[in-house]
Amino acid sequence: MRAKHENPPTIRDIVMFPEQVLIFLNYPSSSFRFYSESDIDCVYFLLNSSSQSKSKKTEFTHPPIEVNVAETQPNEQIIRCPIHPNGYTTSVVLTKSKDPLIPTNNSKDLFIHNWETLVYEALYDCDNTTVVFVKGLNLRPERLAESSKFQCVFGWDFNNPKFLLSSPAISVAQEIVRCTTPMSILSGQAQAQDQAQAQAQSIRVSIRVKGGEIFPSTAKPLSLQAHQDLPKQEKAHKICLCTMLRNQARFLKEWVMYHGKVGIERWFIYDNNSDDDIDKVIGLLQSIGYNITRHMWPWVKTQEAGFAHCALRARSSCEWVGFIDVDEFFNVRGGGSLNKVIKLYSKVKNLGEIRTRCYSFGPSGLKKVPREGVTVGYTCRLLGSERHKSIIRPDALNQSLINVVHHFHLRTPFVAIELEKGVMAINHYKYQVWEVFKEKFYRRVSAFVADWQENNNVGSKDRVPGVGTKAVEPKDWSNRFCEVKDMRLRNWVLKTFRDRRTRLFPWQPEFERHFIRKRRRKNTGRL
Repeated sequence: MRAKHENPPTIRDIVMFPEQVLIFLNYPSSSFRFYSESDIDCVYFLLNSSSQSKSKKTEFTHPPIEVNVAETQPNEQIIRCPIHPNGYTTSVVLTKSKDPLIPTNNSKDLFIHNWETLVYEALYDCDNTTVVFVKGLNLRPERLAESSKFQCVFGWDFNNPKFLLSSPAISVAQEIVRCTTPMSILSGQAQAQDQAQAQAQSIRVSIRVKGGEIFPSTAKPLSLQAHQDLPKQEKAHKICLCTMLRNQARFLKEWVMYHGKVGIERWFIYDNNSDDDIDKVIGLLQSIGYNITRHMWPWVKTQEAGFAHCALRARSSCEWVGFIDVDEFFNVRGGGSLNKVIKLYSKVKNLGEIRTRCYSFGPSGLKKVPREGVTVGYTCRLLGSERHKSIIRPDALNQSLINVVHHFHLRTPFVAIELEKGVMAINHYKYQVWEVFKEKFYRRVSAFVADWQENNNVGSKDRVPGVGTKAVEPKDWSNRFCEVKDMRLRNWVLKTFRDRRTRLFPWQPEFERHFIRKRRRKNTGRL
């Protein structure tokens, strides 16, 4: 129960996406219990309606798509609401009181943002710089922009230039700007007693293109842990994995359990607006010992930026970090481990990145999702490889953090190598049964890859051969993309993971139910 004198949370920001509305709630204290989905409704008002003239015609409510805690900001929560009809605006209302929550600042122009032009995340890096993630610069992939044309702006109110601090940009590329951090802000961070206090005192940062206006911003920079180039043995984890996903809960257990067996020690899950109860799957994996965390990343088509963000977060604890999708599996030939592969190639002087070729598997004659999992069910692939994915040393990254999902740019003197196929490959279960594959038409996560629904870059390798711009199943889909039968990973998974008595795999729902029944029988004394 809440005390009657406690003030309700206020709205910090509203971000308008094409398909949804993102609402950030700011709570008055850390002791305040976060609202659940049953506590809140999304409420829609006509733009010109006043609070005194509301009627059933000018107001309606809808349950939120999802309610999440913002892990990186203390006392904050993220509410996702369906997009409102034309002529309406969106807020949130407490289901019991029916009173809409108010913005922290009563001027709507200051907290309602269009996603197309927005500074959305920021980090205080440990070299006295600030890394800013911004939508709307429209810069080309893998190209540095002229940094002298940009500057960072720090403050609480960007409409009041009297209280703003500016600093020059050091590097600008894609959606990432790195600036020097003003000394007064560094002093404030140093004086904060802990991370929560530093965050509570934090101000916003934005970007200004010289001669132009300041970009709207929701970004309150997060402070990274102190970092130095420590000896390898002092990092907490040898190898970590980072991925960005949306609605992949049913495949996550297999992906985590498999990679735990081949040497992964820590998982960073960047959740791009899932609504499939992925938090329950992650909670289960955590309960059985997997070091896995979910980071809410609601920003649409920002995979490159998200991976750069993850590399910075992982740098203090992970010696190496792999960047792959949930339908991709490191296939270490001969049943070895990733540790052995890294140890083998660590003899290369200044090694900063290990690139691994991807081989795309097809539906393999299946029409339904294989109950045993993707590594067992899909056994037929294309002959040639398609691109590569990387394992990187986060210490070796270029200051610009340029990446195009498949690889990063390294700083001097670090180098990248590409593994031979006989050492390790990536099984990419790209073309699964149509039920699964058609979900990819919804949205591509990379900022630099065209959505399949758009009639752009028709000849690109990112497009599906023989499939148009609509999610319509080709008649021969189940037999496509099958040039080579490849059973090596399947056979290793059968040998390593399948329970000899039940014939089940640990990621199957039946496996969990079986052992729950077994424990119950044991506890009740039944034979």
